[in-house]
Order: sequence, then C-alpha cells, then structure tokens
Amino acid sequence: MANPYAGEVEILLDGVEHVARLTLGALAELEAEIGAEGGMIALVERFEAGRFSSRDVLAVIVAGLRGGGWQGRTADLRAVEIGGGPLGAARKAAELLARAFSMPGEERT
Repeated sequence: MANPYAGEVEILLDGVEHVARLTLGALAELEAEIGAEGGMIALVERFEAGRFSSRDVLAVIVAGLRGGGWQGRTADLRAVEIGGGPLGAARKAAELLARAFSMPGEERT
C-alpha cells in the first residue's frame, strides 16, 4: 500500500499494485529523459496547464516506478495495461509530481 506522506502513489500494472515514488535518483533520471524539453520546471508547468504529452506521462510513470523499486524500462510499459487507462496514468503522473514537490503539511492530491 502506498504512503502518500512519503510521496508514494499506487499504480496498477496489469492489475498488480506497484508503489511509485519520485526519489532524488528517480528525479535525476526523469530530468535526463526530458532534459531537451526545458527540464523539470517546464515539465511541472506543462502538467499544471494541462499541456502535457503522453511521452511526459510515461516518463514520469517510469521514473516513479523505478523510484519505488521497479526494475523495468519504458519499453516494458508498452504492452501493459495501466490502471485507469491513459487518463488514469496521467492522473498518477500528476500525483507523483505534486507529491514530490509539495512541502510537508501542504494539501496533497
């Protein structure tokens, strides 16, 4: 079970629960993945404005899963059903970003 106060988000992959978390290492991996697109601030701004791409969603999900201990890669998710479908994945990615960048005591999504 995911602990939201530790920045964790539950993500279902083919019906199996996985804990995702954007650790510092996961954030560094994510930043390297999206670096050419303006970095982390631009990514967060795209999510806040609702202008994110499916590539953004997938990059955040993969980084979060890897931060939670998952050993897979982006290619491993191409044939996996993510709980809630594309919209559910976008919500989980937004939750991961919100939890990674909120201060203790702030409202969490």
